[in-house]
Amino acid sequence: MRLLIATHNRGKLIEYRDLFAGLSLELVTLDDIGIGDDVPETGATFAENARAKAMAYARASGLLTLADDSGLEVDALGGEPGVQSKRYAGANQSDAERNAFLLAKLREVPAGARAARFRCAIAIASPRGEVWETDGTCEGEIAFEPRGTNGFGYDPIFQIAGRGVRMAELTTAEKNRVSHRARAGRRAREILERIAKT
Repeated sequence: MRLLIATHNRGKLIEYRDLFAGLSLELVTLDDIGIGDDVPETGATFAENARAKAMAYARASGLLTLADDSGLEVDALGGEPGVQSKRYAGANQSDAERNAFLLAKLREVPAGARAARFRCAIAIASPRGEVWETDGTCEGEIAFEPRGTNGFGYDPIFQIAGRGVRMAELTTAEKNRVSHRARAGRRAREILERIAKT
C-alpha cells in the first residue's frame, strides 16, 4: 500500500520510515509524486492544520495520506510559537534564525521558568474522505544556547525533560522513542495496521 507523507521535509520522511518499519507500506512524499503546492496552514490548532492537509492531499493524489502539524509551545510566551512555529521569525527563515529569534525572546526568562513542549497532531485521510486522527507531546524546556547537530527545527534548543540532553543530540533511533512525532506516530502506526486489514 502506498502512503503519501504530506511533506517536502526529508527529515520527517526519515523519521516516518523508521516509525513505520515493518509495515507493508511504500512511503512517498509530495516531491516524489510531483505535488509542489502547499495547503495553507490556517487552522487555530495543530489538529485542524493536519486534518486540512491530509484531506486536501488525499483528494489531489488519490492516495492514503498522512499529514502532521507540529510545533513548539513555550509556557513563558503564552504557548507561542504554537501553530506559527515555522513562521515565527518571519517567512523563509532558517532553523538557526528561528532558534536565535526564540532565544532572544526568552533572554530575560530564568532557568526553571522555560518549560516547553513539542506537540504533534497527525491526520490520516483516504481519498474517499475518511479521516483518522491522533497526537503526541514531548515535555521539556528551552535551553540558553543551541547544542547538537541531529534533527531539525527547534531540536538544538529543546532540552528533554529528565534527560539532560537536547533533542538535536539524539540519534534518529533515540528520537523515535521519545519525540512528540514518535508518540503520535506509534498511534498512527496502529491506525495504519487497522486500515490495512480492512
